[in-house]
Amino acid sequence: MAATPLTSAELDQALTGLPGWSVQDGKLSATFKADRSAVPGLYAAVAAAEDEADHHAEIHVLYGTIGFGLNTHDAGGAITARDTALATRISALAAEHGARPAAG
Repeated sequence: MAATPLTSAELDQALTGLPGWSVQDGKLSATFKADRSAVPGLYAAVAAAEDEADHHAEIHVLYGTIGFGLNTHDAGGAITARDTALATRISALAAEHGARPAAG
């Protein structure tokens, strides 16, 4: 069964609990900053969480930053509860690895 896209109200509500996350180019997106040496461990932890959830992010790594973009392909590229759940997990993993949301 395909995932159901979130309504605008549901997405707005979800974003209140996801500091540093926003919608950019149709994706639930956030960029975190960390000591460069922490980025590989964070990436590995996120990869394991993605595999566990059978849901994967678009990930960009540059020096001490790691960015994530989430949407659900089987919902036509819309943002779903699967994306907000993984964003919540990514935020927790980022905090565990000393990463913080990048400003602006």
